[in-house]
Formats: sequence, C-alpha cells, structure tokens
Amino acid sequence: QVQLVESGGGLVQPGGSLKLSCAASGSIVHPNILGWYRQAPGKQRELVAGMFTSGTSDYADSVKGRFTISRDNTENTVYLQMNSLKPEDTAVYYCYLKLLAYTQNTYWGQGTQVTVSS
Repeated sequence: QVQLVESGGGLVQPGGSLKLSCAASGSIVHPNILGWYRQAPGKQRELVAGMFTSGTSDYADSVKGRFTISRDNTENTVYLQMNSLKPEDTAVYYCYLKLLAYTQNTYWGQGTQVTVSS
C-alpha cells in the first residue's frame, strides 16, 4: 500500500553535512506529515523533524538551526538536510508518513544509518 524508501545515509566527519531523502509511494492521502525519526542504540526513537502538507514544520531542539526539512508534495518526497553534524547525531534515521485523514495510518521506512565520526 505505502512504501517509504530512504537514501543518503553514510559516514561523515563532525561538522560535515549529509542530505537524506525519502520517497513515498502508494496510496498517499493529503493532508499528512512527512518527516524523520532517529534511534541510537539503547535509546528511544525520537522525532527529528516533521513537515505538514502545508509546509509547517517542527524540529527537535537538538537539531534546530542545523537540520532543515523540506518536501515535494508532487513527488511525495521528503528531505533532511543535515549540517554541522555532531557525533550525537549518529543513529538510524527513519522516514515516516502520518496520514491525517482517512485511515490516519503511520508508515515507516526501513531506516538509513548516519554515522558521525572522525
């Protein structure tokens, strides 16, 4: 029904940048939220950023000013531009889609590893 596929993860040095992409396909109903969660080993999954169909977005305090979320509603793709990366940003990043109408289902990508290390 709905599939989310992330790309762009990898290894980067502290202070570096990385851009994640997530393409959603299937029965995607508007309005919705597209965004990113992350989970480090032994830690709870936490919201990184999310953006409503309207363009309204929110960020975790830890990434404000460093990460920027954007989306292309036509292509159902969400991006996460990550700048000034810190070792604390190391985690598996999961793309998510939250439908705000109809079924109101939440869908998850398989995750992409981001490692920030020197």
